[in-house]
Amino acid sequence: MIQLLNGGAYLVDGKQVIPAGGEAAAKLKAAAGVSPAPEEAKKNTIAYGILKAHNTSGNMEDLQIKFDKLTSHDITFVGIIQTARASGLEKFPVPYVLTNCHNSLCAVGGTINEDDHMFGLTCAKKYGGVYVPPHQAVIHQFAREMLSGGGKMILGSDSHTRYGALGTMAMGEGGPELVKQLLNKTYDIPMPGVVGVYMTGAPVPGVGPQDVALAIIGAVFANGYVKNKVMEFVGPGVSSLSADFRIGVDVMTTETTCLSSIWRTDDEIKEYYEIHGRGGEYKELNPGAVTYYDGMILVELDKIRPMIAMPFHPSNTYTIEEVNQNLMDILEDVEKRAQVSLDGKVPYTLKNKVHDGKLLVDQGIIAGCAGGGFENICDAADILRGHSIGADAFTLSVYPASTPIYMELAKNGILADLLETGAIVKTAFCGPCFGAGDTPANNAFSIRHSTRNFPNREGSKIQNGQISSVALMDARSIAATAANKGYLTPATEYAGEYRHPVYHFDSNIYANRVFDSKGVADPSVEIQFGPNIKDWPTMPRLAEHLVLKVVSEIHDPVTTTDELIPSGETSSYRSNPLGLAEFTLSRKDPAYVGRAKEVQKAELAIESGKNPAEALPEIQPVLAAIQKEFPSADSPNLGVGSAIFAVKPGDGSAREQAASCQKVLGGWANIANEYATKRYRSNLINWGMLPFLIPSGELPFKNGDYLFVPDVRKAVEEKAETITAYVVGDSLKQFEMKLGDLTDDEREIILKGCLINYYRG
Repeated sequence: MIQLLNGGAYLVDGKQVIPAGGEAAAKLKAAAGVSPAPEEAKKNTIAYGILKAHNTSGNMEDLQIKFDKLTSHDITFVGIIQTARASGLEKFPVPYVLTNCHNSLCAVGGTINEDDHMFGLTCAKKYGGVYVPPHQAVIHQFAREMLSGGGKMILGSDSHTRYGALGTMAMGEGGPELVKQLLNKTYDIPMPGVVGVYMTGAPVPGVGPQDVALAIIGAVFANGYVKNKVMEFVGPGVSSLSADFRIGVDVMTTETTCLSSIWRTDDEIKEYYEIHGRGGEYKELNPGAVTYYDGMILVELDKIRPMIAMPFHPSNTYTIEEVNQNLMDILEDVEKRAQVSLDGKVPYTLKNKVHDGKLLVDQGIIAGCAGGGFENICDAADILRGHSIGADAFTLSVYPASTPIYMELAKNGILADLLETGAIVKTAFCGPCFGAGDTPANNAFSIRHSTRNFPNREGSKIQNGQISSVALMDARSIAATAANKGYLTPATEYAGEYRHPVYHFDSNIYANRVFDSKGVADPSVEIQFGPNIKDWPTMPRLAEHLVLKVVSEIHDPVTTTDELIPSGETSSYRSNPLGLAEFTLSRKDPAYVGRAKEVQKAELAIESGKNPAEALPEIQPVLAAIQKEFPSADSPNLGVGSAIFAVKPGDGSAREQAASCQKVLGGWANIANEYATKRYRSNLINWGMLPFLIPSGELPFKNGDYLFVPDVRKAVEEKAETITAYVVGDSLKQFEMKLGDLTDDEREIILKGCLINYYRG
């Protein structure tokens, strides 16, 4: 089904894979008449060509990328624009689209969401952007329909910014990276590795894009096979997939921790652009005659069967058949994982969902950028036709990804088919993906064609004793399960016909409702602020020496950004840096905020010229112990802040708040064995936090310890490979950390305290 090649591989004429090493040179000579070195053949990837066209550095080893377009949703655009305004923004230099697909239920008791929307609309007018009102489209569907283009690059402030199936290399990053683009700066990265995804065969009926995606994620996540690399989809099997199918696989590549994705294109993609009235945006993309990849994933599409990602991660994958055949063993494994993910804070079991030897599901959801596509919904309707979901506890909700899709479903009768079964069809909304829509009951089990199934992602509140869980599945198997009254069922058991109605895109919906400045700014427009929209607080520059108190210690194998700052109802405060920060680590370590704010008292005292020990008495013996050996480490050149340790933080969302919330609470550093994603580490850096690395194994410190990092500013300035630090007790106990690779600009950002300070000068 999925095979990973050890080492690199060559691809000849897009059809023949030749593993590197051994007899590769002879095989290449025989197949292609040439045997180029990997360094030369790497230049023949699709990814290389697109990156070269957008690189401004003149050096393909150290890229400085300028993107063609930017996009953000309402969880992120207020903070981004506020940061850019504070840094000198005058006009959006490239098309910037503001969507409103996280217009959550959090507005109960206030007008927070609509205030954010009006802020977005007035900023689009003032700075020359595009504003997509609520319920019109989820961010990524609008980008596919209206922004994508062959050979183009798009940067979005959502981790699932992926339009590679349409020939567009797209990346999801934290807000500060979009700020840099808004200020005419660049996205600076080393040339990433490129991993080929070589597809053969064609999916069997009942297998959908989520099945293929989960099979790939299950094979590559844990081993980091594609971490921070570009996934390039090639091979004859690509042509067996519809555009919607490719899009559905592509959007899930984020869950592999890859940097971006790109696909070869063909007439199927050409037709997609033509259907959407943008035929001129199509560009044929193929790898060169002989292309080298840093790795190769072999995907036999015909061997993939309906998949399920059990709680609590998209990589926790099985075939549905495997789950049904080994039900109690797999549920036992899930419960063991739950003890790690939930820290044993709430009782957890799925074994009570087993009835007559079958798993009974409580809820089905088909939604968002992954599940809400036209083809997914139509196929689900075919499976459900003539059935009902039943009059018991099981519910089914369907969220088309855009209003044009919704309207076509209404015109062709699919909407009526779905409603007749008892399913509820809702508007374009990302709610179920971030814990703000269709929140399951306590101890309920939800199956979803959406992007993530992390703990709390469905809306649980572990701190209140409430827990439910999510498994990821394809829309087709969700429909088969719904037709079977909630009993877990793979879509391959459906023996009926898939009708595959033709899709007709009507752009009038957007023409009548979406504000498009056409790139023309109007400086006379006054930005509309709601009372919850706050400016960023002042942030100090990095001091000569740092005193850090470890205020949280997390030993989970991976820590998601949703655990660092929860989504869902907390998003009410998304435009209020200090208000949102009150929820930092609230579902993982509720005591964190109080501990961090207590330590921050010392830093605020230093900044106001007062004695830090008077504001934080517990620090007096700490400072005394430090000054015995480092007499110069005194208030004028000393910074005091908090730090957290996590084994591997940063998997999941690109939301910068995971870092900025730590920063506004006085955080100066994260300490980790490794960072799960580039985007989270970049967020830390852009908010002026030190992304320390420490070897795995027993830690030299524990939660509650004070650490002293002397000459830290000098170490950053001089690019020191190793940072010497001390655990402060009766004496100082030395240990070592590293910062990892940093660009000159990143070092300057850290030194100045954050990106805003960096641009202010």
